[in-house]
Amino acid sequence: MPYIGSEDTVRDLRRVLSNPNVQSDQLRYRNTILKVIRAMSQGVDVSGLFSEMVKACATVDIVQKKLVYVFLCSYATLNPELSLLVINTLRKDCQDPNPMVRSLALRNMTNLRLPSLVEYVEQPLTAGLRDRAACVRRVAVLGWAKLHNLQTNSEIDAAVVNELYSLLRDPDPVVMVNCLRALEEILREEGGVAINKPITHHLLNRLKECDIWGQCEVLRILQRYRPQSEDELFNILSLLDVSLISPHPPVMAATLSLFLSLCSGLPAVGLAALERVRGPLLAACGNTSREMQFTALCHIQLLLRSLPGLMGEHYKRFFCGYAEPAYIKQRKIEVLVELVNDDNVAILLDELRGYCTDVNISTAHAAISAIGRIGRSYSDKCLEILTELLGLKQEHITSAVVQTMRDLVWVCPQCSRTVCSAVEGCEAEIQDSQGRHALLWLLGVYGEQVSSVPYTLEVFIDGVRSEASVGVKMELLTATVRLFLCRPAETQDMLGRLLHYCIEEETNMCVSDQALLYYRLLHCGIEETRKVLQCRRSDPSLGVLIGRPAEPINQWSYIFNTLEPLRPGAIETESATIGGSPEHMTFDPKPNNDLSDTLSYSFGKTVRSGESEHVQCPTIFRCSPQSLQAAMQLVNIQTLAFTPPHTLPWRVYLYTNTQNKHSADTCHGTLILGELLYTGEEIQKKSKDEENVGVEARQDKREEEREEDTAEGRSEKERVKKNTAEKGIKVTLKQQPRDEKALKGFLSVLTTVLHALSSE
Repeated sequence: MPYIGSEDTVRDLRRVLSNPNVQSDQLRYRNTILKVIRAMSQGVDVSGLFSEMVKACATVDIVQKKLVYVFLCSYATLNPELSLLVINTLRKDCQDPNPMVRSLALRNMTNLRLPSLVEYVEQPLTAGLRDRAACVRRVAVLGWAKLHNLQTNSEIDAAVVNELYSLLRDPDPVVMVNCLRALEEILREEGGVAINKPITHHLLNRLKECDIWGQCEVLRILQRYRPQSEDELFNILSLLDVSLISPHPPVMAATLSLFLSLCSGLPAVGLAALERVRGPLLAACGNTSREMQFTALCHIQLLLRSLPGLMGEHYKRFFCGYAEPAYIKQRKIEVLVELVNDDNVAILLDELRGYCTDVNISTAHAAISAIGRIGRSYSDKCLEILTELLGLKQEHITSAVVQTMRDLVWVCPQCSRTVCSAVEGCEAEIQDSQGRHALLWLLGVYGEQVSSVPYTLEVFIDGVRSEASVGVKMELLTATVRLFLCRPAETQDMLGRLLHYCIEEETNMCVSDQALLYYRLLHCGIEETRKVLQCRRSDPSLGVLIGRPAEPINQWSYIFNTLEPLRPGAIETESATIGGSPEHMTFDPKPNNDLSDTLSYSFGKTVRSGESEHVQCPTIFRCSPQSLQAAMQLVNIQTLAFTPPHTLPWRVYLYTNTQNKHSADTCHGTLILGELLYTGEEIQKKSKDEENVGVEARQDKREEEREEDTAEGRSEKERVKKNTAEKGIKVTLKQQPRDEKALKGFLSVLTTVLHALSSE
């Protein structure tokens, strides 16, 4: 929308610019041009003054030249024909004795962005590369990159590329860095600037001469180089040692990223580098810039994945300030959870208790969820705090606490009695759908432990017609049927009313179909219904391994010093977010969000879908959880939960997350979940070929075996041992997304570890 009165403004400015008296007075002429620029910045369309401004660029006044060039670069695309009139003046200025004028003319020749002017620009740019003034060479180098962007289909002359490579040894560090940037643009299709040993050592030796962003650019490009020997590697690391503890966070981050890239095969050196950057990272967390603080916190979370105790002594540096924004507070809370140990748990819980009443609801929810995560290790202290929060009778706090208790009781089923007594009677304060969803799940699963559950569910059933959430209705159906299985006399009538409404009157097909499913399931009998609805319970004998296990650095080093850690949800945590449930999936379906493909493995066989296979070990394999966890972590397999070593059935739950590089720029990850099961029962070894052989053929085979045993003097005991079952461990796996190569590699490593442990 044009500025009001723009026509009168342009008319007045044209009259003044065309006045010979004004043109003869240098100060008045410059002030008039300044008025044109001011009007342009205010939204006035002053493109009609283009011809007058072209005349004004023919001056010796540098200030006036700069003002005119700003105007011409802004409106050149609207007046391509008139822009040709500027070229002569610009080419003349490129030969001016003043280097500032020469650099200004070169910069604006390329900033006109007109393909028709390319043939006029090439010769001044080539001369600018050999100019004696560094400021002109800086502009000329970047000018070739701009010229390449104007004509992406045409190739830059090889002589120009060679000259740009030679300018990498220019005495001016800015020219050197600009050459790297220009070559990156020009040679993008070829993979960017080629880095060899002489160039690498030259750039490293001159690294200190560059400014902060120049150092970052050099360090980023050097990640492509791979040292040819171990001595060369350590020489490079020695040169980078000073930059690793730089007071400038961008330089420190770029140096650490290069360190991790070079030391991918030396994990001990990488861990030592992480130790050294602790001080600069803590200093960045106290930076006055909020953006810098947030970035530092996100990268600290990455480092804690490989060194969980890196910041343990400095946990107070992550306490939240009153005036800090919510996004920084939430990141600090996530870091505090990673730093909890026996010595500081009381202090951190007391600090998190204060955040639970924060005026920002998202911060309060994050603090409550953090207390729930800590409760996996320190359940008594955390449940005491969560129970106190329920006493505040605030809607959003009560809802968040109930969801946190729901997640906690799934992992720690021994807390169920305390949780059930705490949530009893809190349904009046919960108004949001996620909170009601969590409460209904608790009442359905642990209904026999709460005396008032039938009355609570009856209130929900009476108000089901006004319930807007489909998820709450479906959870109410499940909870009522579960309660009916353990308290049928008190629940039968209300269950009938709920099923009648959901089948006959409910308009949502999902709710109606689920009600029909339960109705037909109840017709099959109570026992069949109990098998379906009461089979998914946490095993109280499972001991859960708490704390993030140390991960190899190469799992996250490729995203360090990028924008990826800043993306929400990029850094995985142990907790389920508020609104989710370890058992219950949310109602809204998400594509590719479930581990749908169940895969099993048998040592020496191929992977098949939908089968239960076994890994045979020389002895019955049941070692201590600590030994198993230590052995698995060595091969990047994490242990989630386990049963006591001498119980039957004996179970261990494992997971791993692998990253396969499918191309030069993309990485493909897959999550593998596994269960090891030993029931103590014998497992019959049969192949599919034996199953297909007829009864008569099997009888003939047995007779032949008996004759061979008699002839060779075999005992009956050895013959039975040959054909009877062997004991082994059943391994069941789930994978998402499907990646056969990663799965087979995981299974090979797992089998090797099991055999190694069993042999010991």
